[in-house]
Amino acid sequence: MKPYNTQQSKKEEVREMFDRIAPTYDLLNHTLSFNIDRLWRRRVVRLVRRMAPHRILDVATGTGDLAIDLARHIRGTQVLGVDLSDGMLEIARRKVTAAGLDGRVVLDVGDAEHLGVTAGAIDVATVAFGVRNFGDLDAGLREIARTLRPGGRIVVLEFSTPRNPLARAFYGFWNRRILPRVGGAVSHDPKAYEYLPASIAEFPAPERFLERMAAAGFRNCTARSQSFGIAHIYIGER
Repeated sequence: MKPYNTQQSKKEEVREMFDRIAPTYDLLNHTLSFNIDRLWRRRVVRLVRRMAPHRILDVATGTGDLAIDLARHIRGTQVLGVDLSDGMLEIARRKVTAAGLDGRVVLDVGDAEHLGVTAGAIDVATVAFGVRNFGDLDAGLREIARTLRPGGRIVVLEFSTPRNPLARAFYGFWNRRILPRVGGAVSHDPKAYEYLPASIAEFPAPERFLERMAAAGFRNCTARSQSFGIAHIYIGER
C-alpha cells in the first residue's frame, strides 16, 4: 500500500510523506506512543551493545533517535544513518550536533534497496519502524544482508498486531480512531496518519517476517515480542 495512492511509486510517496510530517514527527511519535517507543529503542541498544559492533548501519534512520542512542551507549562505534527523507535527516542532523556526536554519527540520504555501502563492511544493521515502509521489503532485506560481514547481525524493531484479544482491541481502536485524528490534525497530513496504522495491519505477522528474513540470507532468526505484541524485535545473523 501507499500513503497517497498517486501514480508515484511507494518509495516516492513515502519520501514525500516523511518530508511533510518531519516537523511534527518526534512530538507525535513520542506522545501518541506514551513514550513506550523509547523503552523499545533502549532494548534494541542493549541487544546491539552485546554484539560489540564497531560499524553500525541504521537504515530508515528518520530523525536519528536510534542512531544517536547507539552512538551514546556503545563505546567506540561508528554509526551511518541512512534515510530517504531530506526533511527527516535535517532534523536528525540538528539532534546529532546537539548531542555532540558529529564525529560518531554520519547521516546520508539513501535507499534501503540500493545502499552505498561496501559489501561486508558492517557489523550490525538496525531498522526501527522502517521496514514496513520499504518500497520492496525483500529487496531491502537482501541489500542489508549484502552490507553485513559474515556473522554480522540485523536487528529490526517494528510494530505488529497483538494476538491477545484485549490488547488487539485497544490497539485497533487507538490506531483506527485516535491516531489518524490527532496525527492528521497536528501534522496537517491526514493521509499520512491513515497510512501509518494501515501499514502496520498489512505488515507480515512475526512468523511470516522471519521467513522473509531467512529467504533474504539471514539465519538463526528470532522474534521477541514487546508490550503484549504491539511491537517485535527481530534478530538475524548473516
